[in-house]
Amino acid sequence: MKYSQTFYKKKIKLRLLFVGAVLFCAAAFACGLLFGSTRLDFSALFDGVYKKIFLYVRLPRALACMTAGAGLAVSGAVIQSVLANRLASPSLIGVNAGAGLAVTVCAALGILGGWQSSLASFAGAFVAVMTVALASKKFGASRGTLILMGVALNSFLNAFSSAIVTLCPDAGVLSNDFKVGDFSAITYGRLIPAAVITAAALFLTFTLANMLDVMTLGAENAAGLGVNVPAARTLFLLLAALLAGAAVSIAGLLSFVGLVVPHAVRRMGVGACAHLLPLSALFGAGFVTLCDLVARTVFAPYEIPVGIIMAFVGAPFFIILLIKGKGGRAHD
Repeated sequence: MKYSQTFYKKKIKLRLLFVGAVLFCAAAFACGLLFGSTRLDFSALFDGVYKKIFLYVRLPRALACMTAGAGLAVSGAVIQSVLANRLASPSLIGVNAGAGLAVTVCAALGILGGWQSSLASFAGAFVAVMTVALASKKFGASRGTLILMGVALNSFLNAFSSAIVTLCPDAGVLSNDFKVGDFSAITYGRLIPAAVITAAALFLTFTLANMLDVMTLGAENAAGLGVNVPAARTLFLLLAALLAGAAVSIAGLLSFVGLVVPHAVRRMGVGACAHLLPLSALFGAGFVTLCDLVARTVFAPYEIPVGIIMAFVGAPFFIILLIKGKGGRAHD
C-alpha cells in the first residue's frame, strides 16, 4: 500500500513537472515574440510594418532560441549520461568548439548558412566529442581529468578558429557575437536546416531513452543486459553532436546550457532518461528564449549577445558544482 502511494505521488509530480515545463516554454516563446526594442501586441501582428517585424525578425528568432535551447540541453544530458560525468557538457568538453571550427571553415569558403553549414557543424562536434570519449576511455580519465582534457581541446580548437580568421579575413564575418552566442542575425535560411536536424535527433534520442538509462549503469552492467556498448556509446554521442552542432550553426558558441538545464531537472527529482530528456528540452528551450529576451531588452534599443547572459548564470553554477563535488563518478 505504501509503495503504491509513493508511486502515485511520483506520477502526479511528473505530470505537474511536464505541465509546468510546457507552460514555462509557451510563456517564454510568447514573450520572445511580443517584447523587444519595439513592443508588439497581437492586434498589431496583422498591420504592415509590425507584421513584417513579427514574421521576419521575432518569429525566426524565437524559433531559433527554442531550437538551440532544446538541442543543447538534451545534448548535455546525453553526454553526461554516456560519459558518466555530471560536469560534462557540449561547451566544456570541446563539442561546441569543434562545431564552431567547422562553421569558421565554412565561412572562409563562403558558406554562411544552410545545410552545408549545419552538416559541417555536426561533423566538427562529432569529431570533438569522440576525441574526448575515446581519450577518456583509453587513459581511464577521472572526472576532473576529463574536464581538463575538454578545456585543453576547447583552447586548441578556438585557437585554430582564430588562426583561420586571421589568415582568411573573409571568415571575419563571424564576429565576436558568434564566439559568445547570439541570435541577432537569424534568417529562415539558417534556421530551417538546423531545426530539421534538431527535430530528427530529438525524436531518435527520446525513442532510445531506455537504452540510455541502461548505459548509465556502466559498461559491464549494460553489456550484461545485452547492449552493444561501443555501438550504443557512438550512437548517443553522434546524436549529441547533431544536437550541439545544429545549435552552433544558428546561434554560435552558447555556453553552459547543456550543464545548467539537465542539473536543474535532476534537482527536481527526475532520474529516468525517458523523463529527463523531454523535460530538459522544454526547460532548455524556455531558458534560452528568456535569456535572449533579457539580452535584447535590458539595454534597449541596444542589445548584448545572449551568451554573456548565460555566462553570468552558468559560470557561478559550474563553480558551485566543483566546490560541492557533485559531478558524479566514472563507471568505466
